Amino acid sequence: MELPARDKRFLDERGYRWSLSPDGSGSFCLLISDFDVSGGGFSPSRTTLMIRIPTQYPMTPLDMWYCNPFVRLATTGQFAPQSEVTENFAGQPWQRFSRHLPSGAWKPGIDGLRSFMGILTREMQGTGKAQ
Repeated sequence: MELPARDKRFLDERGYRWSLSPDGSGSFCLLISDFDVSGGGFSPSRTTLMIRIPTQYPMTPLDMWYCNPFVRLATTGQFAPQSEVTENFAGQPWQRFSRHLPSGAWKPGIDGLRSFMGILTREMQGTGKAQ
């Protein structure tokens, strides 16, 4: 599986260090190394971010994201809401951020990694500050 050209372009334009890895179920995982979450009030300030890419992407929406190392709210040391679950991929534990788009919010052919990363970034740059 390969990402659509517009997604590769987006990742490269942002200067992300990224790779794709099979997840063992026919889907792939997008891994973004050294992802900065410092502006969101999380500790540690950098993590590897994983987004599972379903086989029918981009017709199928992206859903949830994962961090390793796990990140916690810097002010309290607690996990952010709906980020307490651990899932294993490629022999590693990942902290799952259970975030879902409302039904019908994904527009196939329009939405992609850029729009999903916008949602993810707003969340990761705001959650820790609000606590």
